[in-house]
Amino acid sequence: MADTYVLVHGAWHTGAELEPVAQHLRQAGHTVHCPTLAGNRPGDDRARIGLADAVASLVDFVEQHQLQRVRLVGHSYGGMVISGAAERLLPRLARLVYVNAFVPQPGECLNDLVPPHYRALFDGVAAANGNAVMLPFEIWREAFINDADLALAKTAYARLNPHPYRTFTEPSAIGQPMAALAVGKSYLNCVLDVALPASLPWHPRLSERLGLFRYLECAGSHEAWFTEPQSLAQAIEKAGRD
Repeated sequence: MADTYVLVHGAWHTGAELEPVAQHLRQAGHTVHCPTLAGNRPGDDRARIGLADAVASLVDFVEQHQLQRVRLVGHSYGGMVISGAAERLLPRLARLVYVNAFVPQPGECLNDLVPPHYRALFDGVAAANGNAVMLPFEIWREAFINDADLALAKTAYARLNPHPYRTFTEPSAIGQPMAALAVGKSYLNCVLDVALPASLPWHPRLSERLGLFRYLECAGSHEAWFTEPQSLAQAIEKAGRD
């Protein structure tokens, strides 16, 4: 059965980096969109754009394209965005799929969900770069794309863009815990993902906030979008199906 997927990128990315996974889903017969959120588009003001702006850009995309029965798939920071958009898009949604993604409670920001050394790093980088943050390559290489060889790690890193720090510090405006939202939910865990430490894991620490949810695992690191696109597409299809 053909389904409609909207793949929502994480920090430092655009929709273009999700296209290899999208192509595998399209080959399986599905309709797939990969929008770029406000804050990560060329010319966006990284100093001023916040989480609410990114959420609004996703809501606008889905509504302007008149999409229905949508499988909304959020990766990493994208989990903050799909959580914020879900209540506004509820009549259009078939399921929420979180791929190693943040699941906020009402009033939480992304920085509330990461370890203190990340917050300190981001604070310092943002202060020196007009409130935009980038990952140092050493952290990207070892913690985010640890299953890639050096050539792929460098090629992938060159595609990243500075990210608006307000999207990390602005609290989520969701009105209720995600567990209370009346829509199907899935959590997909890439088993080599060490972007968060084992003491603060993606699953079950964040996944269990979804209440009743479908759990699946996939090969690859936090950046399986680059390293395992076919496997990730197959796992997303399983996570999203009725």
